[in-house]
Amino acid sequence: MLLSFRVTNHRSLREEQQLLLTPTYPDDRADDADWEAVPVAGIFGANASGKTNVLDALVSMRALVLGSLRDSESRIGIHRHPFSLDTTSTDTPSTYVVDLLIRGVRYTYGVSVDDSHVTEEWLHTYPHKRKREIFHRVDDKFNWGDTASTQLRKYADDLESNVLFLSVAGRFKVRDTRVPFEWFVKARPHKPFFRFSGDRTSNRIDNRNLDRISALLRAADTGIDAIELIEERAEDWSGQSPNPSVTEDGARRRFLQLQHRGEEGALFPLLFRDQSFGTQALTEIGVLALDVLAAGSILIVDEIDRSMHTFLTAQIIGLFRDPETNPNGAQLIFSSHDSALLGRIQGVEVLDRDHVWFTEKDECGATELFPISAFKPRKEDNLERRYLSGRYGAVPIIKDELFAAALSARENTDDATSAK
Repeated sequence: MLLSFRVTNHRSLREEQQLLLTPTYPDDRADDADWEAVPVAGIFGANASGKTNVLDALVSMRALVLGSLRDSESRIGIHRHPFSLDTTSTDTPSTYVVDLLIRGVRYTYGVSVDDSHVTEEWLHTYPHKRKREIFHRVDDKFNWGDTASTQLRKYADDLESNVLFLSVAGRFKVRDTRVPFEWFVKARPHKPFFRFSGDRTSNRIDNRNLDRISALLRAADTGIDAIELIEERAEDWSGQSPNPSVTEDGARRRFLQLQHRGEEGALFPLLFRDQSFGTQALTEIGVLALDVLAAGSILIVDEIDRSMHTFLTAQIIGLFRDPETNPNGAQLIFSSHDSALLGRIQGVEVLDRDHVWFTEKDECGATELFPISAFKPRKEDNLERRYLSGRYGAVPIIKDELFAAALSARENTDDATSAK
């Protein structure tokens, strides 16, 4: 599980910000849950306050770990997004640190990068709750822990300056690096798109989870009875294939077909691209959620409420909160504008106090990330009402007169144009 994530100098996150997932209110969680970290964290705030950037920082760290070896081949340096609203941050490294608890052992992995190379990288473990250094890299120089193997050390030879050491050692499954590397491999990010992709979703579905996705869509009152994964062989192509997804060998095409129940209970097939945005969103996120729940990994969703009804969003969150549906300690980290998620839906609290975070920007455009626990809320407090009343901040400060004047100016311009 992810215990904490720290980031410095990434997009609007200029100073170090920390998403701390160890519980402040352990009595809030389910009686039969023995998780060391909370299974859910929701980030709320005004538009352009930096919610997406917090998630993007974690996703970018994952991309660095999984992709730096590949990117080194093009010799393009390191792709990053430092804070851009001052004169110094572009020359300052960006830093990302995760604290993980995996199979009872804590790992701390961190990396700092600038535009050209890795400036610092380190990995510590805590077997028996005592710190043990695996490696600590500053530029191209390495310090090794006492237990570092010869095999581990050899991968530092001839390492490119813009390649993360964890990318290399983890990919080759070297002891001590394999476990944290695989945590990044299993993490699943999801960003909102203008149009959801049947190709992307069909590639994530196999026959083992088709029945579960079908059951999810039926339970969500979508009118869909089943989802099917259709595969076409190359010799069956007729020049066109609906919403095709070509496999690596180029010999087959895969696409999704959903069976809708219609007149007199008959079933009618429709393609994924013909579904509503809400059905597409539920299908994509549902596929990812089932994958993550089975693996005990982490799902990162920006704007989880986009195109989905609040009831459905609450149900997805509930899958991670319930030890029966989340026996492996999977986690969901999301951003949202839907304040209803801070309250009760169908008589059930969607989020506990430990699950709620906010973002605000200061006068320099830098984001601050802070938990609702900073306000010491009581268990019986109506978090939704207090948030909307401004008790926790993180809401837009709208100047009514200027807002109306801006619209009025637009209308006057349109009238003048029409009169010509």
